[in-house]
Amino acid sequence: MSRETVSIRTTDGECPTYVLTPGGTGPWPAVIFYMDALAIRPALVDMAQKLADGGYLVLLPDLFYRAGAYEPIDPKVAFAGDLRVVIGPLMATTNAQKAAEDTGALLTYLDTRSDVKGRKVGVTGYCMGGGIALTVAGTYPDRIAAAASFHGGNLATDADLSPHRMAPSIKGRVYVAGADKDAHYPPEMEARLDEALTQAGVDHRCEIYEGALHGWTMSDFPVYNTDAADRHWHELFALFGETLD
Repeated sequence: MSRETVSIRTTDGECPTYVLTPGGTGPWPAVIFYMDALAIRPALVDMAQKLADGGYLVLLPDLFYRAGAYEPIDPKVAFAGDLRVVIGPLMATTNAQKAAEDTGALLTYLDTRSDVKGRKVGVTGYCMGGGIALTVAGTYPDRIAAAASFHGGNLATDADLSPHRMAPSIKGRVYVAGADKDAHYPPEMEARLDEALTQAGVDHRCEIYEGALHGWTMSDFPVYNTDAADRHWHELFALFGETLD
């Protein structure tokens, strides 16, 4: 395996980004991994590496770069206190639209690499990253072959920037997995998202993982669910295996 960090220039600054590969010379299909609200940390880097080890070049960008330098977040400490105090100021620096703008720079960077296979890209996102993945799929329909959202929140709301409003622009395949009991993604929201994707003719599948809680894929969260996390990996590798060159 190979792992490096690069700084990718966006319209708002320099975005620190992990680049992870299986090792060797490639080329490999590219995937962009959108983080959750607890920022870049060892658990996310390990997840990105696992994805890379499956045969992909993976970008893991720090979407909180607009906040400047900040202390790493320890989920155990954050969950023991007031989580909103910890992540609120960081989350205020970005949103799905800004992250989609950042993705333009990420795609340009991928185009400069000789070890990237093809122009089609896969995206996957977690928690806040789930909505970003769907927004990116609609923003760059000719580049995004597949988009996955795992325990994403607020995916279909009345907000002008709600991810479900991007459905008419999405050309790639979409997979959305929600938690059994998740206030950020209740049954009526799943139904609204599924309807939007269906009406737009998007090749998609929306599922609820019974017994899983919001954040179930994260090994450093107290709600980590091994069986549900394994299912997520199975679905993600299947999605990219069927859609990327």
